[in-house]
Amino acid sequence: MEISESGSTCIFQRGYRLLIKAAECLQSPLLLAIRLYWGWHFFQTGRGKLMHIDKVTEFFRSLHIPFPAFNVYLASGTECIGGLLLLAGLGSRLVCLPLIFTMIIAYATAEIDTVKGIFSNPDKFVSADPFLFMLTAIIVLAFGPGVFSIDWLIEKKLRPKNP
Repeated sequence: MEISESGSTCIFQRGYRLLIKAAECLQSPLLLAIRLYWGWHFFQTGRGKLMHIDKVTEFFRSLHIPFPAFNVYLASGTECIGGLLLLAGLGSRLVCLPLIFTMIIAYATAEIDTVKGIFSNPDKFVSADPFLFMLTAIIVLAFGPGVFSIDWLIEKKLRPKNP
């Protein structure tokens, strides 16, 4: 029994569509895992800064960050509150914007040499502390929090019903 070229193409297309459907089923559980893991780490990092205000203020001062005490409170508050909101999946895309901005500032101050060498030593850039935090925020900003989130429940409730 021979399979024609168009028949094998059809089998390939059906198989590929099945693969896509199966992979799409992983999207929300993956987004949930990312949000829970990194939301908790954002929260812990921010809380750690708040528990050692004097020490972190001195570190910010050494980096020549203007208004170091204010910026410690701002960064740590953003990380704490943003982390909790990521955990819950509430205002996820919106909260990712200040989290990304905070990580950009972290790169621009504490990791400036890493940024300057992004093309000559990319491994150093992706292994720097802010990278995975920033990547997480970018992923949630781009793809949303998934169905296992308060955002999804709110959107479902507010979505107009089709008559």
